[in-house]
Amino acid sequence: MTMNRYTLPRTTTLTTVASLVATIFALSGCMVGPDYHRPDVSVPATWKELPGWTRAEPAAEGPKGDWWTGFNDPLLNELEPLVSVSNQTVRQDYANYQEAVAEVRVARSALFPTVGVTGSLTRERSGSSSSSAAASRLGLGSEQAVNNSGSLEANVSWAPDLWGEVRRTIEENAATAQASEATLANATLSEQIALANAVIGLRATDANIDLLKATVDEYRRSLSVVQNQDQAGTVAPSDLVSARTQLENAQASLIALGVARAQDEHAIAVLTGRNPEELDVPHSTALPTLPEIPAGVPSTLLQRRPDVATAERQMASANAAIGVAIAAYYPDISLSGLAGFTQSPLAGLLRASNYVWSLGGSATETLFDGGLRNAQVAAARAAYDSAVAGYRGTVLSAFENVENDLAGLRILANQADALDAAMRDATRGAQIALDEYQAGTVDYTTVATAQATLLTTRQSALSVQQQRLLDAASLIGDLGGGWTGKLHDPLHDPLRASPAAQASGASPAQQAPQASQAPQATTTATTPSR
Repeated sequence: MTMNRYTLPRTTTLTTVASLVATIFALSGCMVGPDYHRPDVSVPATWKELPGWTRAEPAAEGPKGDWWTGFNDPLLNELEPLVSVSNQTVRQDYANYQEAVAEVRVARSALFPTVGVTGSLTRERSGSSSSSAAASRLGLGSEQAVNNSGSLEANVSWAPDLWGEVRRTIEENAATAQASEATLANATLSEQIALANAVIGLRATDANIDLLKATVDEYRRSLSVVQNQDQAGTVAPSDLVSARTQLENAQASLIALGVARAQDEHAIAVLTGRNPEELDVPHSTALPTLPEIPAGVPSTLLQRRPDVATAERQMASANAAIGVAIAAYYPDISLSGLAGFTQSPLAGLLRASNYVWSLGGSATETLFDGGLRNAQVAAARAAYDSAVAGYRGTVLSAFENVENDLAGLRILANQADALDAAMRDATRGAQIALDEYQAGTVDYTTVATAQATLLTTRQSALSVQQQRLLDAASLIGDLGGGWTGKLHDPLHDPLRASPAAQASGASPAQQAPQASQAPQATTTATTPSR
């Protein structure tokens, strides 16, 4: 229906328009669909695998900030900050987050009217009329007119969000953007833990190289003893062969460690955004130290883990999608208006007498769709149920991961103590066997066995030490690392990079302001030291 000043008095028109606008704004407060409430999950009071748990300081709710400094490794301290800047996986997730924030703005734009302007200019020559043709037969001549015409009009159209479809879409996209932000934080943390694991692996390989070098030296000394005995003719030739074979096998194992070291070095380079040939890590004789890690109480894990936050925001997004689907049951209403000037001929276009306007509205309702809308709502509800199950599963997996890490640290500490005693006995046994061989009371098989046992025990102790460091890094990651748990409003306070980070294409994952959190009583997991 179109209303203009020629069909209704001006005062009546303005009153009608004002009433219509007031009604629309009153209805715009409605939003169909369920409001979001985070479902409850079962949370244990304490960690099962945390022995003798005690109350800790309120501020010790979990790892914070530069958590890698607890390992006291210079290489780790140097390279970890580069992950949030140069790692390609992190930069990809940051780009995905920026895309999600843009989609929120796209959805929000539907709340506002669309305004445009149209101008036209036409110059035309009219055809001959019957009167001019008759004048031509009489020899009076004729002249065909050339006319200029034009128009200048502004138009506006608006689809008021009476049922909340647009607002639910904004809600859905905003939750998706926050899920993308949490995914970015999770990717950053995962890559940082991967770098810590690679550095730990590299340091353990260097320690193993040192161990095998020392073993090769010991085997050379043993071979020298056997050679002296062989020259004296007091031992069988097989003893010399056995000693030489033992040395050669140790040398081969030492060479093979170069493969693992090269792979760890290449992994470190890629994790920091470099080509493998650009990084050369010198050999180090020191392993990282085992940090003390505050485990906190299980309830705080839901706020500290970015993967849990991702699952929760995906659940909120799926809930909003139900409202979008339900809004399809209601009619689509749109309003349009036009005002401007039109004139033919063109002269005097902007005179008041050439002013024109129109207002109009339309409503569309689907009467039959073969069950399409019912199916769409059912699909949206099923997607929400799936997101709820995914969220609860993520929470359970988070608890499982932390319990596994705590159990590993506790059990490996006991194993390390047992291996310490075994190394002392194996060292003494190898020396006794060599002394007895020199005295002629045992054959070389006894010496070789004792030395092989010593090497195996040392390697086992080194492997346990490495695994304890890996479990410590895993525990830090499973507790959320240094993430504060804060998610930004994608419309009013999106996550942004600093100017320096933007210049280098950096991700701002580590630049989020610290979230204020209420003090909470926590428990502390202290990794036993050897």
